[in-house]
Amino acid sequence: MSLSPVEGAARAEMEPAADPVKPDERGIVGRSPGQLAWARLRRDRTAMVSAAVLVLFVVLALAAPLISKLYGVGPNEQFQQLLDGNGMPLGYVGGITGDHWFGLEPRLGRDIFIRMIYGMRTSLFIAFAAALVTTAIGVAAGIIAGFLGGIVDTVISWITDVALALPFLIFALAVVPTVGLRFYGPREEVPPAFQVAVLIGIFAAFGWTSTARLVRGQVISLREREFVEAAKASGAGLGHMLFRQLLPNLWAPILVAFSLAVPSYITGEAALSFLGIGILEPTADFGRMIFQSIPYLQTDPAYVFFPGVTIFILVLAFNLLGDALRDALDPKSSR
Repeated sequence: MSLSPVEGAARAEMEPAADPVKPDERGIVGRSPGQLAWARLRRDRTAMVSAAVLVLFVVLALAAPLISKLYGVGPNEQFQQLLDGNGMPLGYVGGITGDHWFGLEPRLGRDIFIRMIYGMRTSLFIAFAAALVTTAIGVAAGIIAGFLGGIVDTVISWITDVALALPFLIFALAVVPTVGLRFYGPREEVPPAFQVAVLIGIFAAFGWTSTARLVRGQVISLREREFVEAAKASGAGLGHMLFRQLLPNLWAPILVAFSLAVPSYITGEAALSFLGIGILEPTADFGRMIFQSIPYLQTDPAYVFFPGVTIFILVLAFNLLGDALRDALDPKSSR
């Protein structure tokens, strides 16, 4: 029933006016999902602290040669004159002084601080490179299997199951030394670049499976959506469908998978080096430092304390940031 102008004005006076848009609600209007995720991430203090710690570690790792020059000590430089007759550092707490901030290694007398900086560089490079390779392989395999389905999906799923069934540690223990002997003799020194490449290859052979399964499940839920059907109807090719239609809708799970893969590769690389099949001497590495510190747990606890605490903080910061990123990218999250 239509109202006259007089009746409409009277009803307008009787009814309460609509509530004005609150300032915080006005700020959210018109934001993209990425902007909303960034806003949620910035409100998370744990995420910001973790990100600051990671930025500090990355800067230290990238600036390792400059730090070594300013510090005045090289990673393989030895200070035998600062060791006693038993090979232990002179002074208190492992020989900590103004010239050697974290003390010296027993027996060899190398500076622990500068070796930790170079070890951080090694671990972060391997972890980021392995995460990039495994994420790329996993995304490609998952998006192809999920979209094409049929025999392609069956074959890729079978390969994924086989890779998951293989024991990573046993495979690494068998393959890494064999690959080194295949290209270098038993008395030849294996170049550090070759060791790094072998570790990245080992991680790539096993690490892509979780990303592939995650992406495959997301693609299966997206391939029946209207925008995919519209692209098919318009005659879009396979490459356009995979990388222009589907991939932009998969960045959230891909970023979360990448952020959680990096700390797992840091600990995996340290574990392999600890077992003697990863990065070998004289290249600085956290796993080797912790392994070499075991005989000195009682006589020189600082030797294991500094690298152990550093790798713990590094992995914890990555995990906390990955969890916060997952919550920020989830629109249903209550955080």
